Amino acid sequence: MSMPLAHVRFLFARLSGLFRRGMNSVRTRGWQATWSRLRRHWSPALPLPAPLLYAPAPAPFAPFELPRADAPRASIVIPVYNHATDTLDCLRALAAHPPQASMEVIVVDDGSSDETEAWMRAIDGLRYHRRAANGGFIAACNDGAALARGDYLVLLNNDTVPQPGWLDALLATFEAHPRAGLVGAQLIYPDGRLQEAGGVVMADGAAWNYGRFDSPDDPRYASLRAADYCSGAALAVPTPLFRELGGFDTRYAPAYYEDTDLAFAVRAAGREVLYQPRSRVVHREGVTAGTDPSSGVKAYQARNQGVFAAKWADALQRQLPARSLPSPGLLARDRPQILIIEESTPRANRDSGSLRLLNLMRLLIEEGAHVVFLPADLAYAGADTQALQDLGVECWYAPFAGNAPAWLREHGARFDTVMVSRHHVANEFLPLLRKSTRARVVFDTVDLHYLRERRAAETAGDAALLRAAERTRADELRLMRASDITLVVSAVERSLLATDVPDARVEVVSNLHRLTAAGGDYASRRDLVFVGGFQHAPNLDAMRWYLQAIHPRVHAQLPDVSFHCIGDQPPADIRAFDGSHGVRVHGHVADLDPYMDQVRVALAPLRFGAGVKGKINLSMAHGQPIVATTCAVEGMSLQDGRDVLVVDTADAFADAIVTLYRDEALWTRLSAAGRDNVARHFSLDAARETVRTVFGLTQAP
Repeated sequence: MSMPLAHVRFLFARLSGLFRRGMNSVRTRGWQATWSRLRRHWSPALPLPAPLLYAPAPAPFAPFELPRADAPRASIVIPVYNHATDTLDCLRALAAHPPQASMEVIVVDDGSSDETEAWMRAIDGLRYHRRAANGGFIAACNDGAALARGDYLVLLNNDTVPQPGWLDALLATFEAHPRAGLVGAQLIYPDGRLQEAGGVVMADGAAWNYGRFDSPDDPRYASLRAADYCSGAALAVPTPLFRELGGFDTRYAPAYYEDTDLAFAVRAAGREVLYQPRSRVVHREGVTAGTDPSSGVKAYQARNQGVFAAKWADALQRQLPARSLPSPGLLARDRPQILIIEESTPRANRDSGSLRLLNLMRLLIEEGAHVVFLPADLAYAGADTQALQDLGVECWYAPFAGNAPAWLREHGARFDTVMVSRHHVANEFLPLLRKSTRARVVFDTVDLHYLRERRAAETAGDAALLRAAERTRADELRLMRASDITLVVSAVERSLLATDVPDARVEVVSNLHRLTAAGGDYASRRDLVFVGGFQHAPNLDAMRWYLQAIHPRVHAQLPDVSFHCIGDQPPADIRAFDGSHGVRVHGHVADLDPYMDQVRVALAPLRFGAGVKGKINLSMAHGQPIVATTCAVEGMSLQDGRDVLVVDTADAFADAIVTLYRDEALWTRLSAAGRDNVARHFSLDAARETVRTVFGLTQAP
């Protein structure tokens, strides 16, 4: 089969761009560092983890103990009717992997005639309630809810095997999303296939098990999202809300459609219904009720569809037409759909550009958009991909996205706006986007690469690098003209582009930070810190300059103070300083908060670069004052002596560090001013209006 012309052009643009960037890297980083970057770039995508599902080992009944709290956070209610062995497996799973949250387990026996009663009474910590007569699933659940003492009511079928972490994932969703009123788990068949990723309800009241028989890791089902309903096999709801709504509606007795009805009632009360894929529960479907819709309890399913359709007739007018085939685009049909394309999945704890992109996606979701992320490398990035999915971002990756041209042909029509980050990625994708979608195209520069490259060439006195910077400039300006909107991170860059490319529409969306609680005060802090990845040439130059020209003078005056150098992949010449004269070279640090909250002074000795520096925003957000160069604070609305100390020579930089380190009054003043600067210029609220305008959003309800 011949390759489509658009695909050929895409590959040519990718290879030619990679060659040019590689040659620039050789000039600035050397062959070894460049070869290392190329190997990482072309290494196979990280495979998805194999589905390892927990199942209790078969064993005869023996008494055991379940966790139990007098004031539990969660009350797990398990309705049962016979099938004691399945109930036992469910309880053994709860005992084998207890959650962090306090809990109680309530088994409501709906008149079992097998070993259920004898076994349940022998389990320590279990609250066992036997109903006087069999009343069906709804009656048993409502009885259990009446007995619950927890803040959250968790309904769990007895034919389930909850996987480790399932309950904590459900409860964490309520903390992260205060409007959530019902959260359901991802249901999986024992063979590892997906059973349900939240339910879809059609206009005629028919219910659809979204994702049935697909992979649980398929991007369509792997992110937090709103659902029409969640199966009562495993769901959580605030206990007061369940009682306020009257519990499961008894008109559906003995069973079926009660969970769908509850979800609609939760939404009618102004709350959200969410599907949480981090909460995985194996469900042996049909153990109690069977699977034949023409007989037994299952026969009530068809009858109750009519009952449900009559009760919610008005709400059902907004649902998908009957017999529709649900897809991500259709499920998000009533929301602006935004595609974001970046070189790779953002790693928020490693670089400021990633943190900015992560918070931009968070802001778009807050404003009511459905966000889809496609990394150009199509790699599944483990925890970094999951961090986006936890926000509610629909993330695509191999093998589910085979190649970008084909994926865009299939999905492009659904998007209202596409944002593509960095000039070399935009150069590859822009022709594809214009062919496969009618969406507005936003070119996010991240920073002006040509400006950074030009300054690097001037600092190094390298004519070849200067010529390369001019080629980058031509590329970036061409892409700005071809895009509908261009994003830059500072007013300084926008002013420059007003001259360089006056016909382009340019908007400012700077670094985005969420203000945390301020770290320690002056007296509780000590030492110095620099944060910056060493794949970024300005950071590498800054550390070489600091360690060689500035630090000896600082150490002579502050001999008991350590300097913490933090950043991914420090080269050998930087690592060589570790352990001498108070220098600690840490490499990558997964959790920066201790260094932001406990270190007294941050340093930003950059001699060239472009854009807004995330390391400065991060420190200021934590109340950590900074000594920086003029280049480092460019475009950040910072004033020397008011917000930061700004110096550009080695001796003056060292003197400023010593002064700030010793002067508590100066330190306290800069600390407060820095946090105020972040709130006014670099918070999510500061960017909200511009983001609404750029992405065509109306104010979120």
